[in-house]
Amino acid sequence: MDADPNPTRFRQLMLGSEPTFADVLSCVFDMRQHESTTYLMLLDTSGCTVAELADGLDRDRSNVSRSLTTLREKELVARERQLLDGGGQVYQYTATPLDETKELMHETLDAWAAYVHERIDEYGEDESRA
Repeated sequence: MDADPNPTRFRQLMLGSEPTFADVLSCVFDMRQHESTTYLMLLDTSGCTVAELADGLDRDRSNVSRSLTTLREKELVARERQLLDGGGQVYQYTATPLDETKELMHETLDAWAAYVHERIDEYGEDESRA
């Protein structure tokens, strides 16, 4: 999973006043706001297709599809193929449950903080200070 918080966004989040869950989600997983919004919509309406999400979010289907790809890469959304009665198929998307997402967020921040602490501790150990 590719989920390293963006330091600039992290600082903005810390300095901002009362960030929303979507703001924190975007920061922790280094995502765009519309990707967080897509995740939150899926929490409320599980099993949506790209077309249904596009209508609900008032966004283009190709943009929603790209958001879903990002969310799947970050393990925040699952995709399931459904066969249609008249032939063909459609994919339905389901958000990772909120409790699991919160745990992923904690794990990501813990790993990031440990990395930063290591960089701090290593500073000055060698002669180059880059």
